[in-house]
Amino acid sequence: MGSDTNVVVYYGPPSWFEEQLGESQRQYLLDLLNERDEARRRIRHTVDGQETSEEEVATSRPDCVVAMSSDYASVHEHAITNFVGLVRELNPKHLLLHNPPELIHTQLDRVFTTKVERYTYPVVTRDTLIRFRDGFADHLVGQRSVRERMLAALYPLTNDKRSKPVVLMFYGPSGVGKTETAQFLNGLLGGKLMRKQFSMFHSDKFASYVFGGSHSESSFARDLLDRSSGVILIDEFDKANPVFHSAFYEVFDEGVFEDKNYRVPLGSTLIICTSNYGSEDEIRKALGDALYSRFDALIRFESLTADEVKEVINRLVDACFQVLSSDEQAILDKEEVKLMLYAHASSTSNVRKLRKLVDEVISLKLVRATLNDADASSTATSTK
Repeated sequence: MGSDTNVVVYYGPPSWFEEQLGESQRQYLLDLLNERDEARRRIRHTVDGQETSEEEVATSRPDCVVAMSSDYASVHEHAITNFVGLVRELNPKHLLLHNPPELIHTQLDRVFTTKVERYTYPVVTRDTLIRFRDGFADHLVGQRSVRERMLAALYPLTNDKRSKPVVLMFYGPSGVGKTETAQFLNGLLGGKLMRKQFSMFHSDKFASYVFGGSHSESSFARDLLDRSSGVILIDEFDKANPVFHSAFYEVFDEGVFEDKNYRVPLGSTLIICTSNYGSEDEIRKALGDALYSRFDALIRFESLTADEVKEVINRLVDACFQVLSSDEQAILDKEEVKLMLYAHASSTSNVRKLRKLVDEVISLKLVRATLNDADASSTATSTK
């Protein structure tokens, strides 16, 4: 029983998997398992003192059974290790699995003729290079050398025959455009940027996230499978405990990330690691030669000059004014706000801090004007 089940395994983002399913009628694996368990409990309670065989609780054969990537976390461990037995018990005509653990896929391959469908991730093309070159200055202030080095680093990804990632290390001061560059490039390719903050990776909990724990736990590998972007951003790579570095040797070398439960081929993806290292020598000492040598390029981001800081302020103030109401805009003098910020911002080139400063100054001016109007109105009312 179950040998004629048609099995298709899908690897890719959930939204794409839903598109592949279309409007077809289907039942979800978890719902069927819950119904089966409930039926067993109900029969055992009503037929007192009798053993109940599994045949007695069998229902009509499901036509199409679907499992999402998040469903496996809710399935008992013994069902994962004997997934073929579970399939035979349910005996669906069609079984469609989204990003299953490697153990499940291996079992199914031994028993069924398993078809595999993979999502085509966005890739860098020559048109991408042109749009990156022409649009860079509109998204980032300064960092001209970054633009040129990025174009050189991205070029190998335009080769259709390439089957491994390009791995870059962005380094330099905080808040000067490292993350924004990754976001800009991903915006050209499409898909939601996969971004992970490695500054959090210090505890045992995050060890299981990177190296794989029980199948019910979240994992970096499963997140890689679920992503929709051709860019993978690992922020603050320098903040991660060095024990995690070994997890990236294979993915940087061969383009395959493997943990206890999943094996993820990445293909011609772009992997960007950001850090606050000050020099290439500092990177080599911190990461060691084994990992340092696996980066395809190390790209330095410079602190912004005084003129570049002013340009950032101009852009931030202009953007902020665009979302203000006409009444709010009438209260403020845009050029006066910019001049005030020039004086206060001379001590930093961190764009994130500048953005907060712009918001704070504009909000403070607006709230003062609002309160002054309220006080004047109150005074006028009391004198009548």
